[in-house]
Amino acid sequence: MNTRVKRFVLPLGGATVAAGMIAASLAGSAAASAAAAPASDGMATSKAAALSTVKFWSANGGKLLKAAANYNEDAATSGKIKLGGGDAAPDGKTGTVPPIGQEKVTPTTVKNVNLPRTIGKVFFWLNGKSYWCSGSSIQGKYHNLVATAGHCAYDTDANRDTLDHWVFIPGYYQGKAPWGYYVGKSAYTHFDFANYEDFDSDYAFVTVYNGVDANWKDVGRLGDNVGGQGFSWNQRIGQAVYAFGYPAGPHPDGDRPYTGLTPKYCYGKTAAAGAVSAFKAEAQIGIKCSFTAGASGGPWIAQYSSTKRLGYINGVTSLVGDSDGNGRFDFATSPYFDSETYSIYSAAQNLWSGKIGK
Repeated sequence: MNTRVKRFVLPLGGATVAAGMIAASLAGSAAASAAAAPASDGMATSKAAALSTVKFWSANGGKLLKAAANYNEDAATSGKIKLGGGDAAPDGKTGTVPPIGQEKVTPTTVKNVNLPRTIGKVFFWLNGKSYWCSGSSIQGKYHNLVATAGHCAYDTDANRDTLDHWVFIPGYYQGKAPWGYYVGKSAYTHFDFANYEDFDSDYAFVTVYNGVDANWKDVGRLGDNVGGQGFSWNQRIGQAVYAFGYPAGPHPDGDRPYTGLTPKYCYGKTAAAGAVSAFKAEAQIGIKCSFTAGASGGPWIAQYSSTKRLGYINGVTSLVGDSDGNGRFDFATSPYFDSETYSIYSAAQNLWSGKIGK
């Protein structure tokens, strides 16, 4: 784990939809999409490399998975951090892409929240150690796309593109991969994040190969096995969202309320988040939330249906902070998903990854 982490703000390391409906939704929003400069970088770009990644993580009963630590990446500012007053704002028309298998999602009105099947842990290898972040399956043309934080896909410390042995495991629990291992093939993020570590664009969309089990047997496409959340951008700030993830790290005062073994959620209305200069973050959004490290990359889902366990991803956990300086994290932030985010998503969601299993 990076030893330069300080305190108070941390980056927190179904049925098939008709292809024509998705294409129409994407094409109809293309005119509103701002011209973004996507950064596209390979991960396991060959079948041999992908199978090597599965072997790496599944060996010895998932020993390295069990040993993985929640990811705290890069340094942080000290002192109280303001929630509110940032520059987050729409840059075009509001747009949505539906979840896999759902033309319409009815928001939940019940207090008991069923966790989405789409969420899981992102694992990677860095400087001789294994780490995890959070992530989610998201709608895409080939049902092979994962949404997570940019700092959970790119090595911002070494500035050397993507992280090693990257794999997504939905429903992960204590070394088990109930729906298989989904190895990352290519990662897409904003040029400004990949090159300047601008956390206003701290998101990544990763194409993954078909899943395989521990015996390298093909188990099919990610979205066919666990579904995929919808995607939305240029949404109204002040909208209620559920943030899901696997928090595990301590609060600044040392308390550890989470184990990281099971997913947790926060619920709240978004607000513009104050600037955090250490991360070049000036236009993020935030919600009141007690998440700690490990929740990085977990989805923020609007219009979430607890019955169908689906909604629309319009953010991913990026930073956590302590707004009143009492030693407890009390808010989380996400990059604001705008038309440029949609452009990055569009580039990633249109790519097929292929099979690697038997």
